[in-house]
Amino acid sequence: MNPVEEELTSAPEVREGEYGAKVVAVEPGGAEFIPLEERHGHPLQLFWTWTSPNFEFATVFVGVIAVAFFGQTLPQAIAAIVLGTVLGSLSHGILSARGPAFGVPQMVLSRISFGYRGNILPAGLNALVAGIGWFAVNSVSGAFALSSLTAMPKPLSLTIIVAVQLIVAFFGHNLVHTFERYAFPFLAVVFVVASVVVLAKAQPGSVKGDGGIGGFLLTFGATFGYAAGWNPYASDYTRYFHPHTSKKATGWWAGAGIAVSCILLETVGAAAATIPGGNWDDPTTAFTRDLPKLLAALTLLAIAVGAISANVLNIYSGALSFTTLGIKMHARARRAIVAVVFGVVGFIVALTGLQDAGAKYENFLLIIAYWVGPWLAVYFTDQFLRRGTHVGNLLFDHNHRSWAGPIAMAVGMVVSIALFSNQLSYVGPVPKAFPQVGDLTFEVGFVISALLYALLFRPARVREQV
Repeated sequence: MNPVEEELTSAPEVREGEYGAKVVAVEPGGAEFIPLEERHGHPLQLFWTWTSPNFEFATVFVGVIAVAFFGQTLPQAIAAIVLGTVLGSLSHGILSARGPAFGVPQMVLSRISFGYRGNILPAGLNALVAGIGWFAVNSVSGAFALSSLTAMPKPLSLTIIVAVQLIVAFFGHNLVHTFERYAFPFLAVVFVVASVVVLAKAQPGSVKGDGGIGGFLLTFGATFGYAAGWNPYASDYTRYFHPHTSKKATGWWAGAGIAVSCILLETVGAAAATIPGGNWDDPTTAFTRDLPKLLAALTLLAIAVGAISANVLNIYSGALSFTTLGIKMHARARRAIVAVVFGVVGFIVALTGLQDAGAKYENFLLIIAYWVGPWLAVYFTDQFLRRGTHVGNLLFDHNHRSWAGPIAMAVGMVVSIALFSNQLSYVGPVPKAFPQVGDLTFEVGFVISALLYALLFRPARVREQV
C-alpha cells in the first residue's frame, strides 16, 4: 500500500459533494479529508495567498509599535523584525508542507498530539482568535482606511468591509485563493511605492531608542506572533494539493509569502514611526499623512483591500477550526454557515474597536504568541517523537486520547503568562522585578510545553495502545 492509499484508508470522514476547481460555488463540507479526485492547485499560488493578506495596515502597525511604543531605534527594530518573522515563516512552511499528504486542515492534524477531545483547546482558541479576534482587528483597520478615503462614517465603512469579507469566505477555498491572486498585483504595487516614499522621509536620528533589550524582546515577540499567527491555518490552504506535490516547494512558497510581506511592511512601519508628528491614535491617517495626495488615496484603498484579504483567511480558517470541535452539524454547507455566524460576531466586536484602536492593536498583537507558542511546542515535539511512524489513523479516531498535549499546552500557557506577561492590563512578577527582560511569555511557554510534552508522551502513547 502506498502512502496515499494508507492515508485514504485511515480517513473515515471524507468531504462529500463535488467542488473541484470551481470558483463561484459554495465549498461543501467542513474539516473532512479531501478526496483525491478533488485535488488541484500548485505551490506557487501560496506566495500570493500568504503575501496579499499581509499587505495590510496591521502589518505596518507591528513595525510602528516597535519604535513608537517599545522604544527601539530603526536598526534595532529591523533586527527584531527579521528574526521574529523568519522564525514564524519557517514554522509556517514546515506546517504547510504536511497538507498535501494528509488532505485535512491544520486543526485536524493537531489531533495527532492533542487527541480527538483534547484538541478542543487549540482548535477552540484558534476559532475564537481567527474567526472573531483577528477578524475584528483587521476589519477596524479596513474601516478606518475606507472612512478616511470616502469620508463615510466609520460604522458604515465597517459594514461594507465586513460584507465583502463574508461573501468571499462564505464561498470558500477556491474563491479565497482567487481573491488573493487578483488582489496581489494592486496591493504589491501600491505598498511598494508607498514604502519607498516613507523610507525616504524616515528620520532615524529622531528616535532616542531607550527601550533596550526589553523593547527588543517585546518587538521580537510581536513580530514572531504576527507571522506565527498564521501557523494554525497552514495546511488549510495546501490540503487540496495532490499528495505527491513537492513538500519543499509547498513549504518554501508558503513561508516566503509571509516573510517577504511582513519584513517589508513592518520595516516601513518602523520607519514611519521615526517621522515626527504622527498621531497613532488614528493609525491609518498617521501612516498616509506624508504621502502625495493620489498615493495616499491609493494606499488607503490598499489598506481596505488588504484588510479584506487577511480576513477572508481568518474567517475561513476560524470556521474550519470550529468544525473540528466535534459539534454535530449535518448541513453540507456547515463551514459556510459557521463563517457567517463568526462574521456577525466579529462585526459586533469590531464596532467596539473603533475607539482607541492603537492601544487595542498593541495588546492583541502581543498576546497572539501566548497560545501559539505552546501549541507549536506540542505539535513539533510530537512530530519529532513520532517520526517514521504512521499517524493517519489518529486524525478521525474519536477514541484517540492524548492528554499529554492539552496538559502541556495549558501548563505552558498558565505558567508563562502568570510569570512573564508584560501587558498594559497585567504585568507578571518577572518583568515587574526586571523590566529589562521585556516579555518572554512566548519563549518560556514554548520551552515548558515542549519539555512537559516530551516527559508525558510515553505514558500517553502506552494508554493509546491499550
